Amino acid sequence: MSHKTLKVYSPFDQSLLEEIKMDGKKEVEDALEKAYSLFQDRKKWIPSHQKTAILEKVGDLMKSKIEELTITATKEGGKPYQDSKVEILRAINGVKIASEEIGRLTGHQIPMGLTQASVNRLAFTMREPIGVVVSISAFNHPLNLIVHQTVTAFAAGCPVIIKPASTTPMTCLALVKILEEAGVPEGWIQPLILDNENSEALVTDSRVNYLSFIGSAKIGWFLKSKLSPGTRCALEHGGAAPVIVEPDADFIEMVPALVKGGFYHAGQVCVSVQRIFAHESIARKLAEEMAKSALKLIVGDPLDPKTEVGPLILPKEVDRIEEWVNEAIKQGGEILCGGKRISETCFEPTVVWNPSQEAKVSKEEIFGPVVCIYPYSDRDEAINLANSLPYHFQAAVFTKDLDIAFDTVQKLNANAVMVNDHTAFRVDWMPFGGRDASGEGMGGIPYSMKEMTREKLMVVKSKYL
Repeated sequence: MSHKTLKVYSPFDQSLLEEIKMDGKKEVEDALEKAYSLFQDRKKWIPSHQKTAILEKVGDLMKSKIEELTITATKEGGKPYQDSKVEILRAINGVKIASEEIGRLTGHQIPMGLTQASVNRLAFTMREPIGVVVSISAFNHPLNLIVHQTVTAFAAGCPVIIKPASTTPMTCLALVKILEEAGVPEGWIQPLILDNENSEALVTDSRVNYLSFIGSAKIGWFLKSKLSPGTRCALEHGGAAPVIVEPDADFIEMVPALVKGGFYHAGQVCVSVQRIFAHESIARKLAEEMAKSALKLIVGDPLDPKTEVGPLILPKEVDRIEEWVNEAIKQGGEILCGGKRISETCFEPTVVWNPSQEAKVSKEEIFGPVVCIYPYSDRDEAINLANSLPYHFQAAVFTKDLDIAFDTVQKLNANAVMVNDHTAFRVDWMPFGGRDASGEGMGGIPYSMKEMTREKLMVVKSKYL
């Protein structure tokens, strides 16, 4: 039977980069059987000191291939070279964080003797790997997300099967080669290139103990509904990140931060700055300053080190964003800069002034280079609007008043609120995840590793205790 192939195209010029053989039902079954049998046989579990040594070697090998990995990620993902290089360095640091976290996966003592029935006992918990992990990844950070979804599982002691995004599989396969070269034993980290049907069969198999999913909310929540009983999951979906800006905000610091947060990777980040609610006394000035900065951004070939904003991942995304922006104009939004497609694959960085709250740019995740700015007179009303969508991931407030900052942090419905910084700030050791429609469970390397383990309680009874 001939295998289907996956064609990987450059998001910038649509040139064919590679053709990769796709895996089918047999490969799914083989991978699950291999991962499951590894986990079931405790003799095959890898000691912590060995995992640490392997991950140190992974980090060294990645350091020796920084340029190669940067070029691969840039070509297939479209994130500009300068930002892709930062991602590669983050991923290397992520491997180090996971390695260091192995020694922190500990249990704790449970007090006994507090009642007559519990005397003569010693109790403590231990952490064990949860079992087989399946990770489904997204395109927008083609190396760092794979590290977050595979190295964490390996470090926690779980065999993991990784399915990269169909638009960016090359970086994942490059990392798996490095992992193998560093000595990860066969079967512990297995990549599969799958269509949707086979992905669903993989995820919903009863041998899977944990699903890590980063991507579309529609697919994520659907897959969760089909999981086998007992399979835990972490789902990371999109947001429509809100920012509250008070009149005392520092423009010199704020404008570059908001421009970076809104247009980094052409806005294709789940926590991109999307909706800025600024006090009416400064809102127009802020919008015009942002438009002035956005106009200066260099859009184009991501392989050019000068490029600041690259292409959208697929031409159909450019079509969608064009439709949404045109709808926003029809409903009263004013375009202060951008608003038009540059090519089949690139869209101008766009600032929209006060679009209708009913327009898609105000109600849905844009996932493109578009930022909306709305004036407000009452901060609580602005916060209510910020919270009115079902998506709650990361948010921000700009103010020099500590009381207002604390009040706003408390009232914004988000898993993380940045004070005087953009919504897309992230480091790999912090908790990271959406709540409500934006996701479930917690990412961030130490947090993922903890989720990929479970506690076992031991109670020892002895008359000498």
